[in-house]
Amino acid sequence: MAAPVVDSWSWFPALALGVSLLKCLFINAYHSTDFEVHRNWLAITHSLPVSRWYHENTSEWTLDYPPLFAWFEFGLSHVAQHFDRNMLLVENLNYDSPATVLFQRLSVIFTDLVFIFAVRECCRCVQEQKGSRDILNRPSFVLAVLLLWNFGLLIVDHIHFQYNGFLFGFLLLSVAKHLQSRHLQGALLFALLLNLKHIYLYVAPAYGIYLLRSYCFTQDNKDGSISWRSFSPLRLIALGSIVGSVCALSFGPFIAMGQLPQVLSRLFPFKRGLCHAYWAPNIWALYNILDKVLVTLGVRLKLLQEAELPRASMTGGLVQEFQHSVLPSITPSITLVCTLLSILPAAASIWWRPGGARGFLRCLLLCALGSFMFGWHVHEKAILIAILPLSILAVESREDAGIFLVLTTTGHYSLFPLIFTPAELPIKAVLMLMFVIYSFTALRKLHSGPVSLLHPLESVYLLGLVVVATACEIVFPLSPWQQKLPFLPLLVTSVYCSVGVTYSFLRLYVSLLRRDEKPKQL
Repeated sequence: MAAPVVDSWSWFPALALGVSLLKCLFINAYHSTDFEVHRNWLAITHSLPVSRWYHENTSEWTLDYPPLFAWFEFGLSHVAQHFDRNMLLVENLNYDSPATVLFQRLSVIFTDLVFIFAVRECCRCVQEQKGSRDILNRPSFVLAVLLLWNFGLLIVDHIHFQYNGFLFGFLLLSVAKHLQSRHLQGALLFALLLNLKHIYLYVAPAYGIYLLRSYCFTQDNKDGSISWRSFSPLRLIALGSIVGSVCALSFGPFIAMGQLPQVLSRLFPFKRGLCHAYWAPNIWALYNILDKVLVTLGVRLKLLQEAELPRASMTGGLVQEFQHSVLPSITPSITLVCTLLSILPAAASIWWRPGGARGFLRCLLLCALGSFMFGWHVHEKAILIAILPLSILAVESREDAGIFLVLTTTGHYSLFPLIFTPAELPIKAVLMLMFVIYSFTALRKLHSGPVSLLHPLESVYLLGLVVVATACEIVFPLSPWQQKLPFLPLLVTSVYCSVGVTYSFLRLYVSLLRRDEKPKQL
């Protein structure tokens, strides 16, 4: 464990208050269809009996989060009724009165208190540099800024509209508890998180293997291998009881009503297609563009008949199923196999060579990125599951700082298509520029040395994002191509960012697999 910081934390409330005030400025900004999604869920949970929550389909935005989040919406609805009771009527589709907008925005800001508390706990776990007296250049301060002022969370939650900050608070708090060797608390928090939003199944393998290997087995042999005799059945029972109790609390009422199949069908809608409306920058984006290139070549070489091919099926900005034209079409089972294969080396690494809580954190990152790279119907916003935890390693390790700069810059820019309204263009551009400048400046000071954090080719690639942004956000809207190829910017953004995300994934794997010495246990 790192030595406690001797100075006061008076700067932390000011930092948190500053970002909260900034969020208030976005109350009247653009909001996506997710705003109506959550308004509808407020109405469903407030106006209907529990037995109808997962059957209600008046709106196309049906309830598709786990039951604990439904209860979260139920609790919010009792506050919402004091703002505008009409927002709680199921039949009031697309209702967005000023009072409704105010409540929805304030609810996100208020629930971000969970995230703020989690950030402080993570900052307390960071290893401080010896002799560092300047608070602004301390790892804990830099980490607080990277998390509290994270560009992705600001635009996804407080402009686009979601509750990711609230959910990431549980994830980061769980990670902090493991860094503090409070494993049962960490397991409880993660179990709660899974029952709030099931996308965090992405990182469940890291939790399961780490807790089994480093908590249920209490000792290692002298050579670092597992001591099978040290297995503690009581610890396994304690973990199982925690997870089982949370799941029973969440799903129990629906199991009792015989509605478990209905709930699961809402949570895992595999008919939505391989890619989301805006391509996530992952391996399937590269696969899609390769299919497009092969189609173009096939038509020009007269090997394919253009009239027989589907038109713009993958670039129409719609959530739907589609078939590839040349390459084999991808099914959910294929993505599952690819995802499992991609995280297997990371999982095996923390089993055979456990590296304490930071080894677990590295495995968590690779599970998040592996699932993002190869998963079915991946949302662009899921890149934040890797970016936020990587911030912790970035302030402690020079190599991780370089990977962080590539991943965070690329991953955050891939979120630009989510905010496509002209009025918000200056906001997202300025916010990202400020975050990128601070990230580069602060991490360079933190890891000062004669060698740059980035390799020359990495710098060239990131500078290329300026060209992509200028072309997609400024030049393209003024060109005649906007009418002929309306989704070309989405394609270019997704494919270009896919290269950076894939590169970061591979670099993280290299850094994990080449570790020769056993890190300090925490």
